[in-house]
Amino acid sequence: MGILSVATSTLMSGPVITVQIPVPAPVITVQPAVPETYAWDGQEYVGVVGTQYYYLGPSKVWLPLDAPHLKRFHDWEKVHADWRTHATRNQLYRRDAQGHDVPFHDDHSHDHDHDH
Repeated sequence: MGILSVATSTLMSGPVITVQIPVPAPVITVQPAVPETYAWDGQEYVGVVGTQYYYLGPSKVWLPLDAPHLKRFHDWEKVHADWRTHATRNQLYRRDAQGHDVPFHDDHSHDHDHDH
């Protein structure tokens, strides 16, 4: 029994093997921050993606409106409540804040007038 105990303790005191299993990074889907339409509010171009308002910033990229700009836009919006019906379709400014060109996400990806 003594020999068996020594053999067992020798096996258990061998080298420790550490195994690291890589875990893939979580997939994060980011909605492109390029509005499909925009309006000129007298000071800047403003558009909406979801519930976030954006303005056309330097280098012609869309940036989130900060609180002072958003307040000013909402004041303008009170006088121009129908601005969305007169908004300009965004064909020119398709670059997001990371500098990526963003394709259209609506059914206006081609000119319907030429279909008839």
